[in-house]
Amino acid sequence: MKKYAFIFPGQGSQSVGMGKEFYENFTLAKELFDEASEAIKVDMKDLLFTPNDNLNLTQYTQPAIFLISYIAHSILQQEHPTMPSLAFGHSLGEVSAFVVANGAEFSSGVKLVHTRGALMAKACEGQDAGMMVVVGLEDSVLESFCQKAQSSNKKIWCANYNGDGQIVLAGKKSDLSACESDIKALGAKRTLLLPMSVASHCPMLESILDEFGALLEENLSGDASVPILSNATIQTYQSKQEAKDLLSKQLITPVLYKQSILKIDSQVDGYIEFGNGNVLKGLNKRLSQKLTYNVSNLATLKETLETL
Repeated sequence: MKKYAFIFPGQGSQSVGMGKEFYENFTLAKELFDEASEAIKVDMKDLLFTPNDNLNLTQYTQPAIFLISYIAHSILQQEHPTMPSLAFGHSLGEVSAFVVANGAEFSSGVKLVHTRGALMAKACEGQDAGMMVVVGLEDSVLESFCQKAQSSNKKIWCANYNGDGQIVLAGKKSDLSACESDIKALGAKRTLLLPMSVASHCPMLESILDEFGALLEENLSGDASVPILSNATIQTYQSKQEAKDLLSKQLITPVLYKQSILKIDSQVDGYIEFGNGNVLKGLNKRLSQKLTYNVSNLATLKETLETL
């Protein structure tokens, strides 16, 4: 019996039309679209299938990504019930992982991520918040640079460890821009400011911790049925209380995705990514020799089912 880690993507994996094949071919998907729409009073079919500006606003991006991840997982379980050895995700994806593992009802999960996005937007409103990808520097070099920048009152933090030589910084957009030339002088191959108005996984979100903690208490219903690997600590947890603590901590500390894969890679035979696209599959190719399958449409669903 092969051991799989179930993995769930975060923001940046969204695109217009995502989930449409599932919607058109599975009654289960239609029912979940309707339930999500009712839960947050947003027409999810319109949001996902019609070109619009809202899909890239974090309070709408998060429930959209969560919905497709949940549907992809539900369809796989309907077609071929499969238990993972553990589950985790990238940022928002960790919330998806906990809910999918029976840590919350589906509608509560939709409300949770919708409000999570709204709180993140609120925390960064008027703060000139932004994020920037840096490619080609060792972790320690960039960490040292950020520490020196912070000592000069610049708001710059390492936010996402996506792979060797690929880190996303978060902070004040003007500080990130001002440091681009200095970062390139250290040997970075590329820097790219992302089209985002939030600064995730850094202290700029500290103002929402109490509200988010209350939100988790209200919407999480119990313990997870499988171990969940924390982005913040790369330790596994299952209880609701641990989820409350760690999902709150995750808001203000880096996503240790690279470190997560390196830690558990020897314990699994492969990975299955649930949700739109194959962002995590792409990251995993640089981190692991194990195969990553994904369930994002009918073709990838068929391919994954054939391997199970």
